[in-house]
Amino acid sequence: MATLNSFLSKFVLLSYLTCSFVNGQATTTTGSIGTVTIDGHASTFSAQFTVPAGAQNGVPVLPNIDDPKAVDAQTVCPGYKASNVKQTNSGLTASLSLAGKACNVYGTDIESLSLTVEYQSDSRLSVNIQPTYLGPKNTSWFVLADNLVPKPPTSSGGYGYGRSSDLKVDWGNSPSFWFSVTRESTNDILFSTKGNVIVYENQFLEIVSTLPEDYNLYGLGEHIHGLRLGNNYTATLYAADVGDPIDLNIYGSHPFYLDTRYYSKGSNGKHTYIPQGSWQSSNGGYVGHGSTSGTSSYSHGVYLRNAHGQDILLRPDSITWRTLGGAFEFYFYDGPSALDVTRQYQTSATGLPAMQQYFGFGYHQCRWGYANWTQLQEVVDNFKRLDIPLETIWTDIDYMKLYRDFTNDPVTFSVPEGKEFLAKLHANNQHYVPIVDSAIYIPNPDNETDAYPTYNRGHEAGVFLLNPGTDEEYIGDVWPGYTVFPDWQASKAVEWWSNELVNWYKDIHFDGIWIDMSEVSSFCVGSCGTGNLSLNPVHPPFGLPGEPGNKVFDYPEGFNITNATEAAAALSSSSSQASANAAATPAGSPTSTTYLRTTPTPGVRDINHPPYVINNVQGDLAVHAVSPNATHHDGVVEYDVHNLFGHQILNATYQGLLSVFPGKRPFIIGRSTFASTGRWAGHWGGDNASKWYYMYFSIPQALSFALFGIPMFGVDTCGFNGNSDYELCSRWMQLSAFFPFYRNHNEKSTNSQEPYIWSSVTTATKTAMNIRYNLLPYIYTLFYNAHTKGDTVMRALAWEFPSDPSLANADRQFLLGPSILVTPVLDQGASSVKGVFPGVGDGEVWYDWYTGSAVSASPGENKTIEAPLGHIPVYVRGGSILPMQEPGYTTTECRKNPWKLLVALDERGSASGEVYIDDGESLEPSETLLVDFSVRKNGLSVKVKGNYKVEQPLSNVTVLGVGSKPGNVKLNGKAVSGVSYESESKVAYITGLEDLTKGGAFSGDWTLSW
Repeated sequence: MATLNSFLSKFVLLSYLTCSFVNGQATTTTGSIGTVTIDGHASTFSAQFTVPAGAQNGVPVLPNIDDPKAVDAQTVCPGYKASNVKQTNSGLTASLSLAGKACNVYGTDIESLSLTVEYQSDSRLSVNIQPTYLGPKNTSWFVLADNLVPKPPTSSGGYGYGRSSDLKVDWGNSPSFWFSVTRESTNDILFSTKGNVIVYENQFLEIVSTLPEDYNLYGLGEHIHGLRLGNNYTATLYAADVGDPIDLNIYGSHPFYLDTRYYSKGSNGKHTYIPQGSWQSSNGGYVGHGSTSGTSSYSHGVYLRNAHGQDILLRPDSITWRTLGGAFEFYFYDGPSALDVTRQYQTSATGLPAMQQYFGFGYHQCRWGYANWTQLQEVVDNFKRLDIPLETIWTDIDYMKLYRDFTNDPVTFSVPEGKEFLAKLHANNQHYVPIVDSAIYIPNPDNETDAYPTYNRGHEAGVFLLNPGTDEEYIGDVWPGYTVFPDWQASKAVEWWSNELVNWYKDIHFDGIWIDMSEVSSFCVGSCGTGNLSLNPVHPPFGLPGEPGNKVFDYPEGFNITNATEAAAALSSSSSQASANAAATPAGSPTSTTYLRTTPTPGVRDINHPPYVINNVQGDLAVHAVSPNATHHDGVVEYDVHNLFGHQILNATYQGLLSVFPGKRPFIIGRSTFASTGRWAGHWGGDNASKWYYMYFSIPQALSFALFGIPMFGVDTCGFNGNSDYELCSRWMQLSAFFPFYRNHNEKSTNSQEPYIWSSVTTATKTAMNIRYNLLPYIYTLFYNAHTKGDTVMRALAWEFPSDPSLANADRQFLLGPSILVTPVLDQGASSVKGVFPGVGDGEVWYDWYTGSAVSASPGENKTIEAPLGHIPVYVRGGSILPMQEPGYTTTECRKNPWKLLVALDERGSASGEVYIDDGESLEPSETLLVDFSVRKNGLSVKVKGNYKVEQPLSNVTVLGVGSKPGNVKLNGKAVSGVSYESESKVAYITGLEDLTKGGAFSGDWTLSW
């Protein structure tokens, strides 16, 4: 869903509204509800009062990093001194006391801190600095509670000081307390505060660590940015309802980074650090280098378990963490490979990602603007008519009655029609997922017909956020009007939410849930609905797409190329309008702003406008968000847990779907996330735009979420805001076919962009979908390994080829698992693309998916690859065996089709692979199957483990890289006659295996020899 909404594109005013204001707030109104016809479709309409535009404006604040008057805490604060140092079985403890006069620069200095260092496992080290005394109810300065975000556990029995760990901790007291973490095997300092002071105030924490020259850091999201963060960037973590701005904070908060360092190893065995700038790279390619056998890399991870708003400053020689509260609770993961780090982080800190239902890997279609069940059926029918696979149809907020959760519009999306539609959909093995927003409408107390039982039940259970210092509910403004917000720390909140899902499912048989607006968003600053409920339902304080006078036609990005004449006319019109606007602007209009700067009050926290201003995209922390002073039932203020709302609502939804579908894996896609959200849900990339650069940014965004332990990721394919065109949509539909979550979705006032809108997009989509649906068993197995071991699904080239420094910044190509290399076209008008083939200098072989031929590429070559519109270059890595099934229209059909294997031999003639199989939906499957494949010396060996029954036979085996036509082919000693060979591409096809495997392709071990 969007950050803007539309009520009606054409409307009839049913009654006029009258209102008066007290202190800028409306006090009275009248309204009525009726039915209108929009574009031939009936719709429920409510005449509404519009919340004043000023209600959404916060105070002007200037981010500290941009403020010329900002004080540098490092120059005025004294730091701490360590004393009472004690060695423990697993590390050490110490007391930290202020080393001089308190600076109180952005809060009140905390005089006494506790230091705990723990070697929690062979690969994980914890350094924790927090106040010695937390105060009553942890409110003087909030430290993240275990029940909100679990701590990584310490291995049972404890660890001896540094036993078996490659990490070493040093510390000192000169001139103030510092600590460092070193990798002993390379003698490399991974993290060091030496030479800087630690600042710990009740609203401001700062710690600075040195970094090597031209470092490679990844993570610290969520943001729209390249994969490698660079050394002049500030990553701000504060969940924001905003439409995907570049380089600023958006929906999720993930205070974790991966640091990869490259070394050359001399004859004396000494490792020498290689700065990234010493490599000439372009899209991952490098010049003048062959084998990378003399180069190695070591990766480590750093996780700060802190949920407060924060700035993380990446500068040429340092990283600075600045948070608005919490503790310095650092976890260091020693790797040494990037894959090791992600496994260590996920198995300890985030929990392993949820196993997804098989249907989730099919294609999903949505848009904001599907008017009714009839139109939804038309979309489903159009996909079928053109034979474009469609797994799941989604609805945005259009289906709701007056935009209220767990309701259906009685005119456009009535329950009886919905039951009929869903019965037909499910009979075709297709699925339905509706959106659910994060705010709950609060009924108008003066209007008995405005009843809303969901609110009533929540109110009676006491599950909504409160105004500070009172028992009154905090009332903001979202799509339905004045709303309240679930308090996930209230004792009955999850139970209430679960019951609402269960009750709604009795009418509407959804298959999963889409959670939106969960940062949590509000369209006004403060509890603007308090005292104004007689106005409800109200209109948001801004114009909406499709409303009269607010329709803006957005030309597709490529319009100037594909429609040159029309583009020239449009440009002329636009220039004339710009001139008129400039003429209408008074000379000397004010251009300066007076910013609010607050100063600390000893012992008091200014939680609405903290003295340190993070670089929040919305400025004031209360803009488009519940205000920081909103209060939870346990006394905690929103200021301290704002970044957790989206995380908590996904947990509640997960528990709710377990009640709806006992024993079945919940399917959930959410917008706002935190560390460990992947245990419950996937994520989509939010409100992007139909621009080529957003298609590119989808790759580093997906790879970052692979690091964060949320592999079920995808973006709004073809773009959400603005209008796409056939070229962009063709390229994007093909690219997203290789993302785990594959959905097309766009905004209400934009042109339709279903893949059947353009014939060229239809063809391109079906080409890419055919590959995806062939690979569903491979993708499902990747998720099994993510779920059980913490492996990544989408992978950066640098993670899979860690000895090649030139790949450190490669984010225009990616790997799907270890075996599929995708090199998409990301530039308008291009008919070719440049790409590298990692490892070819060290013996790697890559095969073209379409021809089966081995790629001819030189080590380090950034090769030009022909890629006319409708073609996406895809390659298979030598040494891989890919399990596949014949594609079908739905994933259910795919699972019923015969099996086949694609064997891509490495330079030694060997290959291996695996497939995991279960029923595709059970939370804890009682029957599973794990099949291992290996090729050695002209023979394919299959080993089967498990009790899941596979009834489908094996139809064929395709072998790439075969020197000559296989002869005397046998399966378990029985001759196979269907053998053919293409000498030019060196591909062997072994067919006619159905009769030999009619008991099931994997009913037992077998060997195919040739």
